[in-house]
Amino acid sequence: MIPQHFIDELLARTDIVEVINGRVTLKKQGREYAACCPFHGEKTPSFFVSPTKQFYHCFGCGAHGTAITFLMEHDNLSFPEAIEELARLAGMEVPREQGTGERAEDHRPLYDALEAAAEHYVRALRHSHEAVDYLKKRGLTGEIARDFRLGFAEDRWDGLISTLSPRFDDKTLIEAGLAIRKEGGQVYDRFRGRIMFPIRDTRGRVIGFGGRILGQGEPKYLNSPETPVFHKGQQLYGLFEARKAATRLEQLLVVEGYMDVIALAQHGITHAVATLGTSTTRDHLERLFRVVPRLVFCFDGDAAGRKAAWRALEQALPVMRDGREAAFLFLPEGEDPDTLVRTLGAEGFREREATAQALSDTFLDGLKARYDAHTREGRAPAGARKARNSSGPCPEGLLKTQLVNDLARLCAVSPEQFARQTEAPRRPRPAAAERGRSARSAARAKAPQPPGRNAWP
Repeated sequence: MIPQHFIDELLARTDIVEVINGRVTLKKQGREYAACCPFHGEKTPSFFVSPTKQFYHCFGCGAHGTAITFLMEHDNLSFPEAIEELARLAGMEVPREQGTGERAEDHRPLYDALEAAAEHYVRALRHSHEAVDYLKKRGLTGEIARDFRLGFAEDRWDGLISTLSPRFDDKTLIEAGLAIRKEGGQVYDRFRGRIMFPIRDTRGRVIGFGGRILGQGEPKYLNSPETPVFHKGQQLYGLFEARKAATRLEQLLVVEGYMDVIALAQHGITHAVATLGTSTTRDHLERLFRVVPRLVFCFDGDAAGRKAAWRALEQALPVMRDGREAAFLFLPEGEDPDTLVRTLGAEGFREREATAQALSDTFLDGLKARYDAHTREGRAPAGARKARNSSGPCPEGLLKTQLVNDLARLCAVSPEQFARQTEAPRRPRPAAAERGRSARSAARAKAPQPPGRNAWP
């Protein structure tokens, strides 16, 4: 919970004109500022911002509110995320309280340790010719390495600890996921001999790292463990950078790796994000759909890419409410976004992205690959029921209605017949079942009972 007194102080320190002007071009008109409303199409400005009242109002569509509500509506942020963004601009730390009124646990030491680690890795990269040469061979420039704060973890057991130990104790470094304690009690660096990719939250704070081995070794990629500030199944690499590059995003491209995000950004495609070595989760999708209305998943065109796409589709269906869109871009076998954008260039890649297959078509193609729709057996009720169950998690709405109609056509039946065939067998009503049990019990009571082995005569 964010204390109300902090929200009041934050709004008092915030210049709403500065916040909105960073996203919409304002022109001064008397004591106020005006612009064409960003929330509905218009040619004559009816959107006004008052610096004295710290308020905005549109006389066309009625949109109005404070800097917080503007960020929520314009940037598709949740209330806490809007507070976090304004606090970042004001250089303030957001306090948290438990529901009982007690102050939440303070994680600032972990954020400080992670930030110090990021700075250490950046310095180490500058002094490692081997690491710099590797990044150059991958086609990365110094500018993109700076923008994403790439670093290097030296191939030493105490490269980071020896630098940070004067400021942070072992407990903090271990809790932040930067160090590991041996059974004997000795503490050593978690990341060694790796290119380091800092993972940042919506405020730009470092919350964890991904490390790619330099040379041969396993695992190829190593992520920070779960910590109080880092949850791998919820975070996305590159989301902070994507939102920083564009004040209003319309869609995000979901790719598989760190290098894919960075290579695309270097070519001007700055709206890519990546999951952190895990399959796409519903938490990932809910977070992304709060930022944009449309997602494009980008996978390799091989069997593994198809499987990854189907897993992502299964996670997407339950969150596909009306107004949300998803599509799938399958790359040629052997290609990934990193290599393809270097071959096609930015414009060629954008053209390929524009051909992404809609979620509904990907869903139907996946079902056709699993069930033979060309035979009566493949269209039998059992197979049709499995197909219907695949779409079952999709929320009620236009998309689900269209999917059910498409499935009915796939099974060569009417939507009504499809619904009847795929209904689960009805269970007896509790009352009827109880009456049946009572009747059976009464019948047994009337029937003569043979004496048991230990029964009285």
